Amino acid sequence: MSEHDVEQSQAMHVVHDGPRQAPPLLLIHGSGFSGGSWSPVVPALAGYHHVIRVDLPGCGQSPPGLSYDVSVQAGRVAALLDDLGLRRVATVGHSSGGYVATALAEQRPDLVGSLALISTGPSPDAFLRQPVLLRALLAPPLGPLLWLTRSNAMIRRGISVTCARPVEVPDDLVADLRSITYRAMRTVLRRNTAYIAERSVPERLAALDVPVLVIFGTADPRWEPSSAQQYDTVPNARVELLPGVGHIPMLEAPEMTSELLLGFTATAADTLPVIPQA
Repeated sequence: MSEHDVEQSQAMHVVHDGPRQAPPLLLIHGSGFSGGSWSPVVPALAGYHHVIRVDLPGCGQSPPGLSYDVSVQAGRVAALLDDLGLRRVATVGHSSGGYVATALAEQRPDLVGSLALISTGPSPDAFLRQPVLLRALLAPPLGPLLWLTRSNAMIRRGISVTCARPVEVPDDLVADLRSITYRAMRTVLRRNTAYIAERSVPERLAALDVPVLVIFGTADPRWEPSSAQQYDTVPNARVELLPGVGHIPMLEAPEMTSELLLGFTATAADTLPVIPQA
């Protein structure tokens, strides 16, 4: 088995990086994104982990799903881990991928050994007024039309407005973002809102017995950065704030993000922290 493999499993596009015998690390992307959003941090992570990246249904190279409920998404990921015969997996979610990761730990605590949430809004009241371009793309009357006519430049701009630093957007991520339909994207966003409206993420995490790392940029334009303090109520949780970083730390500060994740996974596994090599 090579150290980079691609497969279809549980109706999802799945990419494996790093040696299969290494400790598993699951990466779950945010709304409308794909496993390509993790590309800048994968080389460092795959030096120490069997990295598993999924494209959730309707996103990237995965076909549409019948349901985009967070609990259903988590169930699909659980079935994937069962197929792989994995347990106690270090699980990382970016943005709304953190909701899927949290729901996975709620449903199947045997599958999640540690949980890292990156730019994951804790509750509806932390949601900020979005940048103009995102509002135009994601809401009627212009949204459906703009969505159909998006250029690569517009997609890159849509990503960049959520960042506080200049970023280089991977080509595969731009291509993957073309695949999700406007209707599916709107549905995903509604289901995510319903999940945190029913019960906040910190409240959900407080009921779980799992080590938690929360990474938040101090310049996140999508979620109020100070809302990261809501996670202070979670036992076994550590909150790390990244100065001058926006909503996508993997693109804006990949080295810092990799270092935090590797240090956390090593500590959660009761081993010495591992720092990426320069």
